[in-house]
Amino acid sequence: MDEAIRTFALDRVNRQFLLEHPAQAADVIDGFGKSAAVELLAENDPDALARIWRYLSPARIDEIVPEVPEKLLKQVLHSVDPAALAMSLLRISDASRDRCLELLPKRVQAEVRRLMDYPPGSAGRVMDSRVPSFRGEQPAGVTLEQLRVSKPKDLRQLFIVDSERRLLGTVELQDLLIAEPTDALKEIARPPTAAVSPFDDRDEVAEKLRSSHLDMLPVIDIHGRLIGGIRHDALLKTLEEAASIDIQMMVGAGREERALSAPQFAIRKRLPWLQINLATAFLAAAVVGLFEDTIAKFTALAVLMPVVAGQSGNSGAQALAVTMRGLALREISTRHWFRVVFKEAYTGIVNGFAIAATTAVGVMIWSKSPGLSLVIAIAMVISMAISGIAGAVIPIALTRLGQDPAQSSTIVLTTITDVTGFMSFLGTATLLSQLL
Repeated sequence: MDEAIRTFALDRVNRQFLLEHPAQAADVIDGFGKSAAVELLAENDPDALARIWRYLSPARIDEIVPEVPEKLLKQVLHSVDPAALAMSLLRISDASRDRCLELLPKRVQAEVRRLMDYPPGSAGRVMDSRVPSFRGEQPAGVTLEQLRVSKPKDLRQLFIVDSERRLLGTVELQDLLIAEPTDALKEIARPPTAAVSPFDDRDEVAEKLRSSHLDMLPVIDIHGRLIGGIRHDALLKTLEEAASIDIQMMVGAGREERALSAPQFAIRKRLPWLQINLATAFLAAAVVGLFEDTIAKFTALAVLMPVVAGQSGNSGAQALAVTMRGLALREISTRHWFRVVFKEAYTGIVNGFAIAATTAVGVMIWSKSPGLSLVIAIAMVISMAISGIAGAVIPIALTRLGQDPAQSSTIVLTTITDVTGFMSFLGTATLLSQLL
């Protein structure tokens, strides 16, 4: 009897954990082996699984879709928000995606397919197409009765449409409560203060949400018809996910990898970029090899090389971060490339002179060699100027080519800064070797 009670209590705790902490639960499940994950998920109810679906890694979803009983999987898919479902299905294998779509009702399947057709990062990918909307001629009293029956969650405003679903305005819930039961909704509706197209970028959507102070932003098609809404919390989650993905991609980690993903999955995603990084490291080593004779004559150069390369890398990373933020927030576009590059070059040169002066003093105290101090000062200015330019050019060039500027940009930048740092330092030392 005690064992049965303990088992029941443990099951209740597991369910509460899945319901109340879905993101953390998904991380834990991602760290399980395949059989253990399938067993755990198969023992829980559909509501709990639906809560964690959007947080599971694509690799884990690929593993469990063929193994979870069809009845349970069908119930889970019916409970997942179509927008979240569309985002997850885009990142899994074709076989798993087809099985999931086949288990959906025709109407929901068409809705999910339509959401999947919108461009990545667009408003259409994050909108909720099931937002409540009401005809403008409908009385306030009838609307209140419908809301009492349906009991929608987190509802603060209603979208009011005409007979062709064109957006007429919004009605705040407090206005609906104090209106006369016979008042038509269009009489108490406020004109829409903002709306977006399903093809608008999510950063534009975030800006409109901030400026309009709306809890939900209406999404309309080219004819002004209401096709969905974007909730503030859903957009925030998407922006947070995009930011975390960008951080991973900048250093060559996979877009889908999670902190507790299986080691094999992490290896498969990281190893190709590590191989590329190794090739770039050999390129930097080859540059050093060109000046082998100079280093052999002046061993102090080997000690100081990391100083120049390190400062060059830091300068480039600063320029890269600022430029990528400007592109992400649409403060700049690719047509501003000259102004951005000029600014970063100027900043790099000025900072280079300041750092060069400090470095020269330090090297002078350490080596007692005016020539070595001059060499490292010149190299510092050159390398920091070039790295600043590279930090601005890389994300702008990738954007201009239609690529994601976050895609392993740090690896590319590191290669450039290492090569320019070594080349400027050792090249200057070779040219001025008579002063060393």
